[in-house]
Amino acid sequence: MEHLDTKVKKELEEIFKGLKKEVTLKFFTQEFECRFCSTTHALIKEISELSDKIKLQVFEFIKDKVEADKYGVDKIPAIVVMDNKDYGIKFYGIPSGYEFSSIIEAIKLISTGESPLQAETKKFLDTLEKDIHLQVFVTPTCPYCPQAVILAHQMAYYSKKVKADMVEATEFPQLSQKYNVMGVPRTVINETEYQEGAAPESMIIQKIKSIL
Repeated sequence: MEHLDTKVKKELEEIFKGLKKEVTLKFFTQEFECRFCSTTHALIKEISELSDKIKLQVFEFIKDKVEADKYGVDKIPAIVVMDNKDYGIKFYGIPSGYEFSSIIEAIKLISTGESPLQAETKKFLDTLEKDIHLQVFVTPTCPYCPQAVILAHQMAYYSKKVKADMVEATEFPQLSQKYNVMGVPRTVINETEYQEGAAPESMIIQKIKSIL
């Protein structure tokens, strides 16, 4: 079963004409106890087939543990979006619904290197001495979630001190419970600080500053 219809494929082919560098999608999966692994695999395979600039690599979560550990993958399904460098940009869970735009934007970001982060944001990120981990909890039906995910990924791309994950809340209920996710998007910052909603850059930066 195809997940992308002809119209969407044509739109993506046009978008992908603007890609410059090759992008690698490292997908971590397993055949058992992973409800959305096969669907996620099928979706990103269709995406990768739309451009010769997008390479898909598939790994077994348990069998390829060394590879999973190398990229900090601790749950599945997982997608690491990178080029020849790992920027700490990950998707945990299927990037479907509104989140489909997030993975397309991640591909574009890494391939083109074009980030619209504000100058003040970049200036602050340049001064970071402490590692920052952003976990953005989302659902496919949330229209505001991609904004939060894309911003987190832009920060990770820009700064080696930042790692950013999209986490599909309904696929990882234990994590959602752990971080008290009652609504989305909810960005968890280093386990201790939280930001509700699709907040602007300045607000996320203030939250990060509060834990430094």
